[in-house]
Amino acid sequence: MLKGFKEFIMRGNVIDLAVAVVVGTAFTAVVNALVESILNPALGALFNAEDLKTAWIVEIPTTAGGTAELAFGAIVAALIQFLLVAAAVYFALVMPINKLKERAEAKRKAGAPEEEVPPTELDLLADIRDLLARSEAAGNATGKHAE
Repeated sequence: MLKGFKEFIMRGNVIDLAVAVVVGTAFTAVVNALVESILNPALGALFNAEDLKTAWIVEIPTTAGGTAELAFGAIVAALIQFLLVAAAVYFALVMPINKLKERAEAKRKAGAPEEEVPPTELDLLADIRDLLARSEAAGNATGKHAE
């Protein structure tokens, strides 16, 4: 169980994923500030409300004799916020990566030599392990033992 966990932690993907989560969290704060401080008040002003969250409120009667409020403006504000985050992710990450992939594919089709990806630490350690295992097996076959 611990061996599997160690292999999982040693992968480069875990570090990349952790960085992405931290950057994504920080970026979300920026988008939230933009939506809550600029867009919601500006769109709310169009509907004579303090902000978009307080626009389009519909009161409905309840069985207890009071009223309940349906805040349709809050839903619209959340949709706008989602669209802004999605657009930022697309234009800042997805589109540039797709362009890089297209360029690499064009180079490959044109016959340009591919850039060699350097081996990871895990690859190097696996190679060393395999070499040691072969060396030990060869020593056992000849009757010699490494000291």
